[in-house]
Amino acid sequence: MKNSAFETRALHAANAGSAASAPGADKWARYLHDMRSFSADAVALETQGLLVRVTGLVLEAAGIRVPVGSVCEVRMEGQPPVIAEVVGFASDRAYLMPTGDVAGLAAGARVVPRPSPVVPMKLGALRHPWRRNVDRTLHLPVGDGLLGRVVDSHGEPMDRLGPLGSVHNEPLTRRPINAMDRDPVRTPLDTGVRAINAMLTVGRGQRIGLFAGTGVGKSVLLGMMARYTAADVIVVGLIGERGREVKEFIEDILGPEGMRRAVVVAAPADAPPLVRMQGANYATVIAEHFRDRGQDVLLLMDSLTRYAMAQREIALAIGEPPATKGYPPSCFAKLPQLVERSGNGRPRDQDGGGGSITAFYTVLSEGDDPQDPIADAARGILDGHIVLSRDLAEAGHYPAIDIEKSVSRVMTSVASREHVDAARRFRQLHARHNKARDLIQLGAYAPGHDTELDLAVRLHDPMTTLLQQGMHESAGLADSLALLQAVIAA
Repeated sequence: MKNSAFETRALHAANAGSAASAPGADKWARYLHDMRSFSADAVALETQGLLVRVTGLVLEAAGIRVPVGSVCEVRMEGQPPVIAEVVGFASDRAYLMPTGDVAGLAAGARVVPRPSPVVPMKLGALRHPWRRNVDRTLHLPVGDGLLGRVVDSHGEPMDRLGPLGSVHNEPLTRRPINAMDRDPVRTPLDTGVRAINAMLTVGRGQRIGLFAGTGVGKSVLLGMMARYTAADVIVVGLIGERGREVKEFIEDILGPEGMRRAVVVAAPADAPPLVRMQGANYATVIAEHFRDRGQDVLLLMDSLTRYAMAQREIALAIGEPPATKGYPPSCFAKLPQLVERSGNGRPRDQDGGGGSITAFYTVLSEGDDPQDPIADAARGILDGHIVLSRDLAEAGHYPAIDIEKSVSRVMTSVASREHVDAARRFRQLHARHNKARDLIQLGAYAPGHDTELDLAVRLHDPMTTLLQQGMHESAGLADSLALLQAVIAA
């Protein structure tokens, strides 16, 4: 590596000093060593901006030039700094979205970019400051110390069990895995729910949606899968839900058994939209961390709709035009970016391979409308969907899974041919009975005229028994398949 002009002059001076006298040479050598140490630890000057406008949820700052996604602090004397993230810019103005309360901020507050958590290059830092690896995005803790803990979107513990241990920081954004490097979905996953195991078999590494309105039992179903699914680690993201539901889900639904191998990331509905989006990304980063270590992860995110709503709030606040039902185009671009991060990793014979993320995303159908734009977009990017019916829930049928409207797109790849044929036959008989339900209830049905309907009526009670299950009851994959075969063969 060539020396700079300053170092060249210092070396010449040192050589000249050594020719003249030994003490002079020592002096110049010490001076050159000190200058090299100073240049290696030098830090480039940071630009600071000023807060010039606050409109709704958006802060506008002038005088800073940092990339989108960078984290900044808005500082005013006499109050703690407000953390904000750059979400856009126009000309010389940067748009920031705060992660906390903006009360007390005034025009002229200093906007200071946070320093990069990545260690810069030591050699040449002074001569080539633009070549340093600057990453100002948010870095949050991951590691074994998160197991059994409840944290917020910033990685801060919420369970009052003390600070986190055995963790290290990783960035929220990662480079996606090449689609050709992913291990295909070929292994079935035991969810512990009989209706899913028998009729909607899930594969390890599958991404599936749980479509439901409010109050039809989606949280209970998520808790059952968290307790009974055969996975090494469970990551639960409670995004945009009611605050009281966080503790109830952990204590009543998840329970001590489920929390033992689980990590819960909570971003309640009263959190700012940026915090809700960070919560979903943070839960995904935690799942990716354990997957890269070769572990099988179950990711439960409640809900994908709240994530899209948070993005809608941010996009509309910075001026993006609305499109379908008020959702701007960026909402439909963010959904696949989040969902595609889950799934299988690299094959087990490659470095960092062998792990998987099987993800269940709940999707809220506003007013039980199946054509809701977020629900419609989610169906196109997920590997199947499980629909919960309000009619079944009101009739006391739990879990309220509508078998006719639900589908697992990878079932034919992970289940045997006999299993797939039995599930298809079950669907035919179940649909045949539902079509004739009105006739049966009115007393207009007479046996002997339709053999298919006669069989469906005779097997209705055993089929209903297979589809129902108590929330504290576990049903393994082998037992579910055996019961399915018994019902069809009866």
